[in-house]
Amino acid sequence: MPEILTPDSHAALPSGSGCGCSVQESLDGGRKALDVDPAIKDRNLKRLRRIEGQVRGLQKMVDDDRYCADIMTQISSVHEALRAVGRELMRNHLKHCATAAISAGNGEAEPMYDELIEMMYKLSR
Repeated sequence: MPEILTPDSHAALPSGSGCGCSVQESLDGGRKALDVDPAIKDRNLKRLRRIEGQVRGLQKMVDDDRYCADIMTQISSVHEALRAVGRELMRNHLKHCATAAISAGNGEAEPMYDELIEMMYKLSR
């Protein structure tokens, strides 16, 4: 079975292999995306800031001893907002990173397939 790429294993791959994304290793050991579409980044940051506000609102609701069903309704709203950001990121990843890796061939397609399958299973839990 092919190896699943993780942030740790991605760094250990030889140059020219991996998922085919425009990725750069950062000093903290993580990965940094390159060539990010500024409009998509801006849209996601705005959504995340709105979600941050919703979470602060949830904290206040709990602190104010609000009715449990009302809090649960707001939690559901936060979940859906996070899923929307995830869908946008997945769409971008498929459109750019996955397409580039699969089109490139030369051994980059198989790790991308594995990464996509792993992401789908993790995100469907």
